[in-house]
Amino acid sequence: MNADLLRVLGLWRSRGWWLAAGLAMACAASLAGLALLALAGRGVAEGVTPAAIFAGGAAAFFWLRPVVILRPVFRYLERLVTHAATFRALADTRVWFFRRLSERLPAGLGFRRAGDLLGRLVSDIDALDRVYLGAIVPGVAALAAVLAITVVLGAVSLPLAALVSVPLALALLLPPLLAPGAAAAGERVAVAQGSLRAAVVDPLTGIEDTLAAGAEGRAAARAHQEGTALAAAQRALARRASYGGAAGMLLTQAAMLGALAFGLAAGETGVAAAVLGLFLATAAAEAFGLLPRAGAALAAAGASARRLFEAADQPAPVAEPTEPAALPKGHAIKVEGLRFAWAPDRPAVFDGLDLEVPEGARVALLGPSGIGKSTLTSLLLKLAAPQGGRITLGGIDTATLPADAVRSRIACLTQDARLFDDSIEDNLRLARPDAPEADLWKALDRAGIGEMVRTLPEGLATRCGEAGARFSGGQARRLALARALLSDAPVLILDEPAAGLDAETERAFLETLGEATQGRSVILIVHRLIGVERPHRILRLAAGRALPAMG
Repeated sequence: MNADLLRVLGLWRSRGWWLAAGLAMACAASLAGLALLALAGRGVAEGVTPAAIFAGGAAAFFWLRPVVILRPVFRYLERLVTHAATFRALADTRVWFFRRLSERLPAGLGFRRAGDLLGRLVSDIDALDRVYLGAIVPGVAALAAVLAITVVLGAVSLPLAALVSVPLALALLLPPLLAPGAAAAGERVAVAQGSLRAAVVDPLTGIEDTLAAGAEGRAAARAHQEGTALAAAQRALARRASYGGAAGMLLTQAAMLGALAFGLAAGETGVAAAVLGLFLATAAAEAFGLLPRAGAALAAAGASARRLFEAADQPAPVAEPTEPAALPKGHAIKVEGLRFAWAPDRPAVFDGLDLEVPEGARVALLGPSGIGKSTLTSLLLKLAAPQGGRITLGGIDTATLPADAVRSRIACLTQDARLFDDSIEDNLRLARPDAPEADLWKALDRAGIGEMVRTLPEGLATRCGEAGARFSGGQARRLALARALLSDAPVLILDEPAAGLDAETERAFLETLGEATQGRSVILIVHRLIGVERPHRILRLAAGRALPAMG
């Protein structure tokens, strides 16, 4: 747990100034609270006689006014700065985690449940705020309070300082002492949250299939079961937190009793010091209010951090070259003796595959589902690595080229190309973020969808809806094609580009493809040809090899 939490703090290094500023404000607010009650205690203690009111007591009451004003100001700044620091740190963590996932998801992370992955990206990262807000901030503020109390009371009486400060110092040790015991409970909460999210999200993602199978009752029962398990885990963690809260309250009460005991033992000469100690111990109770529960907060955050790093640390499917070669000028593709299987215990997808795609050529690859057409796409895009043979781009082995460099030369329109719930413009700019608007319209026109977009009231600002629900299947495919065409890549892979379209729409779309991809190398991956594709060469994938198609 400790290693995971330290690693989280390492991810937040870039926000160090914000985090430090938040701690400074927390310390200032804590010390202002101490000063307020210290001055009040001094005024009360020294105001026993009228003469004292015009001496130290009067001075104490004089300084109360500015402290009363400063304390809420520091408290407000503490909330403002600590939360701003936390939000920025969590945003950085989400970006880091997303980048790590984007490098690893193509090979699969072992997540069969979308809800579990969503839980790690959202809930587990959100839980990390407890590291800073739930543990570090109250811990540092409480430490500042203990040090200040020790210094102030030590100047008055060392025995009094010991009686008040020692119980408070012991309270500071509660979080690290209680966190290991709460770690298992925190782990169960994190796992249960992921299971519940998966139980809810997955049936809703495939709601049509869920309803068609009459499985909504089973899905609801599963969600109830997972919700009950989560509630039980949360109760166990809450019990751990309550133990810490009770122990912390006892220790702060012990500090107050210590001050009272000192006053009783010292008699009249120690009344003023005892009252000061009592008021400071009372002020410390506020500073220590959140600290005892920090152990449970650390445990929950540690469990979430472990789940986060478990996903992020999966090995990347394709290792980047340590000394990358320079990107070649040409873009001819050659596959030589390619061997590949998705797992050692699974049959080989390719066994000695040879394939050439000269610059400007149009090659059609035919074959039924499961023969390896999409696998070849993954290998060409460096989403997977060959186990034998090699793939060259412009005469350079792609194993020696960075993945980003390869993908700058090879673009792909997949059979399930997705339109995101954003504007048409933003969907297109995924391919080339800096593309001028004229190029967007050019790509739309080449894809045969420009005129339709011009008729929309909001034009390029029109939102596509979830998965492109705003448009018909044919329109959505043309928008996805426009996105692929917007890329500067000279090689275009079209993987079942007309999947899911009716015969008439499919024919019109494939005719558009032929015109729109002129001047580029094209690898067309389809089950069959319908006669409008006009490839230069037709190959059929069979038995892990590419064979000339028979007429």
